[in-house]
Amino acid sequence: MAARISNLRSSLKRRSRQGDAMARFDRLPPDLRRWLAQAALPWSPRSALRLWQRALARHGGDTDAALAHLGEVERATLRRDTAYRPASGARTV
Repeated sequence: MAARISNLRSSLKRRSRQGDAMARFDRLPPDLRRWLAQAALPWSPRSALRLWQRALARHGGDTDAALAHLGEVERATLRRDTAYRPASGARTV
């Protein structure tokens, strides 16, 4: 549970969301939903899907490569986030 709490502490700009985020999440591809469930940052379904589609296009539909790309993007985002500190015992990226 500590990992969930840690993704709320961020120096990155917060954005308001419109619509039903849970319904959008439920419509995401299963591989992307699994990745989001373990992500360190609170990605919106819309931005995650946009990034997923770009990653799939870039890697010729290879889902493993697309997932690796998402991890790279998240690590780069975390490097920019000066407030992020992983919880004790949490997996580091």
